[in-house]
Amino acid sequence: MEISSNLTLELLNQPFLLEKRIELLFAIERCGSISKAAKEVPMSYKKAWEAVNAMNNLSSKAVVQTETGGKGGGGTSLTPYGKNLLKTYLVLKQEQKKFLENLKNITDIDTGTLKTIGRLAMQISARNQISGVIEEINTENVNAEICVKLKSGYTLVSNITKGAVNNLNLKQNDEVTAIFKSNTVLVSTDTNLNISARNKFEGVIEAINEGEINSELIINIGNEDKIASIITTNSIKTLNLNIGSKICAIIKASDVMIGK
Repeated sequence: MEISSNLTLELLNQPFLLEKRIELLFAIERCGSISKAAKEVPMSYKKAWEAVNAMNNLSSKAVVQTETGGKGGGGTSLTPYGKNLLKTYLVLKQEQKKFLENLKNITDIDTGTLKTIGRLAMQISARNQISGVIEEINTENVNAEICVKLKSGYTLVSNITKGAVNNLNLKQNDEVTAIFKSNTVLVSTDTNLNISARNKFEGVIEAINEGEINSELIINIGNEDKIASIITTNSIKTLNLNIGSKICAIIKASDVMIGK
């Protein structure tokens, strides 16, 4: 038995993006005409116009624009805002699909009970949660090495069990989240440091939150990928660390968990 649900986005307590309207927008993008798009969906020409007007009226920016006359005889097209809405909706739809698949996996349909429903809303205390795409999976007898390409361009390596790979159904090109605690992140001012830890990322200190004993460093490693590190306040003084200082963040592959 499957679990399914439609996805509707609302504005001002009114339905804004419904699946039928999304189909219409895609058809308008393909056809360049509301009448042709309406036939393709299908829906009546009147309903198509009503849907377009409703979206344009509810939104702060026009979703669909119409041109009359001209060399090409006019037509209908999506505005840049409308095209971005489609991309956003598809991302939300994919996340909804993942949620429903997880819900199906922890639901016993026959008895009507939910197994460990709390996992779906679980918040993680680990300070560092960085998203990326799996570019390679190398498996051994017991463990597996997961290579995750980050937005910064760096590749982060995680060592997890083969069982975890199977349970998460990890595959190449999957979007995942790399999770690690801030107190497992070592730092060094020596960018040429040779160390056995698989992950070494050069970055710039963006913020320092000082405490009496320990302090938190926020390190920007590029393209808004940021790593938090907890070190002693005394170490900050010894290493002469300041906002803007170049630094290396070092993380063992065994300290990196993978979430999907």
